[in-house]
Amino acid sequence: MAGPLISFLTDFGGESAPATCRGVMWGIAPDARLLDLNHHVPKFAIRDGAFLLSRAVGYLPVGVHLAVVDPGVGTARRPVALRAARGDLLVGPDNGLLLPAARMLGGVTAAHELTATELFLDQPSSTFHGRDIFAPVAAHLAAGVPLERVGPSIDAATLIDLDFPPATARAGGLETSVLFIDSFGNVRLAGQPDELAAVVGPLVEGRRLRVVIGAEGHSVPWYLMFGAVAAGEPLLYDDADYDGLALAVNQASAAERFGLAIDDPVRIEADPAA
Repeated sequence: MAGPLISFLTDFGGESAPATCRGVMWGIAPDARLLDLNHHVPKFAIRDGAFLLSRAVGYLPVGVHLAVVDPGVGTARRPVALRAARGDLLVGPDNGLLLPAARMLGGVTAAHELTATELFLDQPSSTFHGRDIFAPVAAHLAAGVPLERVGPSIDAATLIDLDFPPATARAGGLETSVLFIDSFGNVRLAGQPDELAAVVGPLVEGRRLRVVIGAEGHSVPWYLMFGAVAAGEPLLYDDADYDGLALAVNQASAAERFGLAIDDPVRIEADPAA
C-alpha cells in the first residue's frame, strides 16, 4: 500500500532548506510520499503562498499539507495544525497562510497550537521552524500521531485569516483586482467567467471586451487558449490552473505590458467599439 501523503510548499527557494526538511520528515515517516508543491513562492509573500496552496489542495488526495511562508518565524505568532472537513491536516504558521486552503477543503473542524516539544527536533532554533517544528510535526501526523497530541485545542475563530477580494458587478462591468501573477506574467484576477458573463453577456471566443486599468481602457479579446492570438497580443481567458479569470499576453508578460501588481484594480466591461 502507498504511504501517507505530505504535500510541501515554502518560499525557501532552490537552496538546501527543502531537502533538509524532507530528510527530517523521512526520518520520522520513512514511507511517506512527499509532494513538493512549490518552493519558489516569492520571499515572505504569505498571500501568494496562501493563493497557491488553496488552488492546489483540492486536487490532491487527503493527506497532510505542510506550508511554510513565515516572515514572523521566532516571534509570538503561533505554530498550528488544523483539521479540515475533508479529513486533511494542515501544518504551518498562524499568519493567514493556511485558512484559504482549509476553506477549499470544507473548512476547519479542529485547530491546535503546536506545543508538544517531544514531537519537535531537539533544541529548535528561532529561525528555522520549518525544519525544527513544522516538518517533524507534519511527519508525526502522517505517521499516525493523533492531532490532539500536538498541543492544546484553540478556537478556530482566533486563527489569522486571509481573504482574497471578490469581484463586484457595478454599472454594467465587473470590478476586479489582481490576485496573483505567475512566473509567465499571466495575471490572475478576482472573479469567475460566469460572473463576468452575467454583466457583459455571453463570452464568445473572439469577443472583444474593454479592460480598464487606471485611466486607460484596452480592447482585449476573450479566448480559451493563448495561441488564438498572435505572439505579443493580449487576451482574457479562463485560467484552468488557478481557476478563474485571467489576463495574459501570448508569449510575453501581461503584468509588464499593463504595469500590474498585486491588488491593482481592474474593470472589465463590454467594448462599445466591438
